[in-house]
Amino acid sequence: MDSDRKRLIVGISGASGIIYGIRLLELLNDLKIESHLVMSKAAVVTAGLEVKRKISEINELASVVHKVDDIGASIASGSFKTDGMLIVPCSVKTMSEINCGVTSSLLTRAADVTLKERRKLLLMVRETPLHLGHLRTMTSLTEMGAIIAPPVPALYCNPSSIEEIVDQTLGRVLDLFGIETASLKRWKSS
Repeated sequence: MDSDRKRLIVGISGASGIIYGIRLLELLNDLKIESHLVMSKAAVVTAGLEVKRKISEINELASVVHKVDDIGASIASGSFKTDGMLIVPCSVKTMSEINCGVTSSLLTRAADVTLKERRKLLLMVRETPLHLGHLRTMTSLTEMGAIIAPPVPALYCNPSSIEEIVDQTLGRVLDLFGIETASLKRWKSS
């Protein structure tokens, strides 16, 4: 890995909100950040319902695409250096598997490796309402070092479109990885 160039794993689960994952890939591409994409099988279904893009078009946004069942992929190994992983959006199923150490797919294996290597793991959990089990799972993952970052809109920015809401949310998320985006509107006191 070029020591000056960031490398991030982008996971997309089957939760609603695939626009966040797609836009994240676009931003990373624009910023010349190496992205390794892994999509769950459910994400492919969700993409068909929510966006008017073919999976091949989404894949083209990533530097490298990994098949969800390729457990021998580079991102399945701790010796493959990355700056962390973002699962955007993250389903409760995926979150729960990560919490329990279930590595039945490359998506959850890569997340497990990210945690064990003490790298940043961000889960944009897309579910509401939450029951006590969800909250305990989030607490457990936070104690392990994960960052739980639901896509909560920052309405103080007075967004005029879904795209502005998505960009602001992703700007905040990338901020946690030390990555600046032009679309992030920071709070200014009056």
